[in-house]
Amino acid sequence: MKAMVYYGAGDIRFEDKPKPQIIDPTDAVVRITKTTICGTDLGIWKGKNPEVAQGRILGHEGIGIVEEVGSAVKNIKVGDKVIVSCVSKCCSCDNCKQQLYSHCRNGGWILGYMIDGTQAEFVRTPYADNSLIPLPENVNEEVALLLSDVLPTSHEIGVQYGDVRPGDTVFIAGAGPIGMGALLTAQLYSPAAIIVCDLDENRLKMAKEMGATHTVNPISGDISKQVFDIVGSDGVDVAIEAVGMPATWDMCQDIVKPGGHLAVVGVHGKPVDFKLEKLWIKNLKISTGLVNTNTTEMLLKAVASGSVDYTKMLTHHFKFTQMAEAYDAFKHAAENNALKIVLTAD
Repeated sequence: MKAMVYYGAGDIRFEDKPKPQIIDPTDAVVRITKTTICGTDLGIWKGKNPEVAQGRILGHEGIGIVEEVGSAVKNIKVGDKVIVSCVSKCCSCDNCKQQLYSHCRNGGWILGYMIDGTQAEFVRTPYADNSLIPLPENVNEEVALLLSDVLPTSHEIGVQYGDVRPGDTVFIAGAGPIGMGALLTAQLYSPAAIIVCDLDENRLKMAKEMGATHTVNPISGDISKQVFDIVGSDGVDVAIEAVGMPATWDMCQDIVKPGGHLAVVGVHGKPVDFKLEKLWIKNLKISTGLVNTNTTEMLLKAVASGSVDYTKMLTHHFKFTQMAEAYDAFKHAAENNALKIVLTAD
């Protein structure tokens, strides 16, 4: 089968690999019909995760058809159309029993990281009964692809951990896939205002089309002043950091109001300045996290209802054999106005 394979920093190759086989009785093998590329995949490509073994097939998002199941799989059957969750969960360890599936002792985020992933014609999925979600016929397949990772991540770690409530004011730092996912899923809770910040005017225009009430750009001046002019000098109820940079962290800690929430979804690779001398008095809740995928089924129902248009996140389409071109387009996302790329099996 064809797959996108990692061989070290800056070296990924679209090449032939053996088709995966059932290893454990709880496994399934899924024929991938659609997959996509995540910012985490780019990070691995750039060498940010030296623990990833050479020869690893990348990718942790996808939908497909179940090709084979292990002897212990009870709820998933051959022929089922499924969403492949980015988190594999055993549902029996201590962390899983607390719904902390991202820290499953036997799984967690392992696809495309510790085991071969979904940017292939076939993928072996551990704990199939818990980690594959049946895909109803009435759900757009391309939108369902977003339920592998980006929508649950932005919803759980951004919107839920940020405790977005009706009438709240919400600030989202970053209009990339995670920021846009937070924008879309925050609307499920009827906030009064959603302010999206980015340097890219094209993405800000897209954010307005996707439901942002206001957009701000650091190029136009001090972000704190721009936000205070919109919501008042107290600041916002919820600040969602969706980039993973010191500058966006600073924005969020500067504009969140007393009693508010600061939810960090961005992947940070450098230390930040934690202004505790200013924050200690503000009664804030600051959260971080890796997606647990415990709201995927709920979001699947929300997607099926059609109340929010998720298709706007799907900006580029490629055939599976165009994987290298798709990576190049996503690597240069700003120049290409790319958010999420859909790769469809030929």
